[in-house]
Amino acid sequence: MATLDHTKALLGDLISYPSISSNSNVEVIGYMAQRLQEIGADVQLQFTPDGQKANLFGTLGPDGPGGIVLSGHSDVVPVMDQDWTHDPFEMIERDGRLYGRGTCDMKGFIAAAIGKAADYAALPLTRPVHFAFTHDEETGCLGAQALAPWLQERAIRPALAIIGEPTMMQVIEGHKGCCEYTTHFHGRAGHGSMPDLGINAVEYAVRYVTRLMQIGEDLKSRAPANSRFDPPWTTINTGSLNGGAIHNVIPETASVQWEFRPVQNSDFTYVKGAVEDYVQSVLLPAMRKVDPNASITTEVIGEVAGLEPATVNEARDILMELTGSNHSSVVPFGTEAGIFSEIGMNVAVCGPGSIEQAHKPDEYLAIDQLQKCLAMLDGLEANLTA
Repeated sequence: MATLDHTKALLGDLISYPSISSNSNVEVIGYMAQRLQEIGADVQLQFTPDGQKANLFGTLGPDGPGGIVLSGHSDVVPVMDQDWTHDPFEMIERDGRLYGRGTCDMKGFIAAAIGKAADYAALPLTRPVHFAFTHDEETGCLGAQALAPWLQERAIRPALAIIGEPTMMQVIEGHKGCCEYTTHFHGRAGHGSMPDLGINAVEYAVRYVTRLMQIGEDLKSRAPANSRFDPPWTTINTGSLNGGAIHNVIPETASVQWEFRPVQNSDFTYVKGAVEDYVQSVLLPAMRKVDPNASITTEVIGEVAGLEPATVNEARDILMELTGSNHSSVVPFGTEAGIFSEIGMNVAVCGPGSIEQAHKPDEYLAIDQLQKCLAMLDGLEANLTA
């Protein structure tokens, strides 16, 4: 049986790799691969074209469909400008907590899964157990979006996936989608005393944001009658607006970073259509009256599907039994779960730690949460050998 001390040691090793999304994750993936290969797992790596990022997909047990995936992301958010009381990439234990960047989100679950893998390897497995560790979840679930078609191309067909994001070991069967964009405005520079001769990119960006706010208000009336989300409607958020340099110069360029989190697929279509209609019918015609070369372009950072609750969900049912829970919930934050669901898996989210600790200075994972995760993974043995 995987011990708590061994799992903590694994977690300390994982924390020591500063796998911030802007950095390469190849070293930490290599560490995970070595640990799994040592106990006999078949490990395959999927690299990005530049070789700087990688996904890991490992398997124990028989070759065939119907397996169970234990999934987590290897990247962590930055620590820059955060007031940590210790080195964020050196795990410390204090007052029943394990501190370090990624302890909660979500290397704690990965350490538990890798630690438990040795136990699974010793069992007479009747269905495969897979390990999916991805890159760039924090920047648009890029790794999982690449892994999903990779699995389909190889006819690898797991039946279900457990996504170990921090949920305080509560079972989550649904979450909103997460769609992130950067919209770029290119106008015409000029002197501030003659605004009619220029195209003020910042002002058009402001008009764009104003329209996003209007659409956000409209979305409240579109909330499904039975929505379990809080808030129950699709939300829009403007993260930043950048442009201009000095008081008396008409800014030629500007950019808006924004996101929306759909509760239903129809809202995805509605938001994209409403924004594009405003750009094509209102903003661009006004800009191009001054200069036909003016432009508005939107860069897709990530469009990640939500996880819609399903009537039949083996992953949810197994997790409820293993955790002793009599209900499952939904959450507003996004995960990779919807991506795996879209390729035919039953998916649920359940992992150690609180999302309230994620991304904060002095991020921590309570040791009792790690123990509960190990207990859940112990109980999973029966589902792998039945």
